[in-house]
Amino acid sequence: MLHVPETGSTNADLRELAEAGGEDGLWLRADRQTAGRGRQGREWSSPDGNYYGSTLLRLRPGDSSPATLALVAAVAIEEAVRSCLPAIEDRLRLKWPNDLLIDGAKLSGILLERVGDAVIIGIGINLMSAPDLPDRATTSLAAHGVMVPAAVMQDRLAEAMTRWVEAWRTWGLSAVIARWESRAHPLGTPLSARLPDGQTLEGVFHGLAGDGALRLGLADGASHVIHAGDIFLL
Repeated sequence: MLHVPETGSTNADLRELAEAGGEDGLWLRADRQTAGRGRQGREWSSPDGNYYGSTLLRLRPGDSSPATLALVAAVAIEEAVRSCLPAIEDRLRLKWPNDLLIDGAKLSGILLERVGDAVIIGIGINLMSAPDLPDRATTSLAAHGVMVPAAVMQDRLAEAMTRWVEAWRTWGLSAVIARWESRAHPLGTPLSARLPDGQTLEGVFHGLAGDGALRLGLADGASHVIHAGDIFLL
């Protein structure tokens, strides 16, 4: 477990360590990032007080698709956060592909990056503050009266990730999907999907496909399977 007061990006640092032979299960946490990034190259605001960390996972023969580690990380984050706020745990919901929400507002995010036989899993959790985003509501644990030091969150998150990576490897993706769906918004929840080609679809949540893709129920009764895109609650 590595910790630094400041770095450009914990993912970038672990990419370098992966190329240098860094070991499976290595974690790096920073108090601040000066060049943090989210999905699709978006800037990730990184002020003091929040959680910024990355872990390195070495792929093994027989592992499920590396992309499904986003679901593994999501259920681990949900479990770690839930342990810190039992009073409002029923207001926590996962949203595909990897966001954790409180009352519909974004609390955390995940960034996966592949480096040879390794996957770097970057995680940001709004502990003390939340950035203002133009297209979605955001929140922090502090906004709900829950004060959690980043070091405490690191310990809980590492424990949860260890358990869920083991489940992913032992029982396969189906075990992770079952947990993810049990912690997501209910089936039938209205959603809007903005696809990589610019198309927007509206429908209802039909759960996840066997490979972890989102199933969006359309007005004509069909299910559209989405492997990439931005999803919004309606």
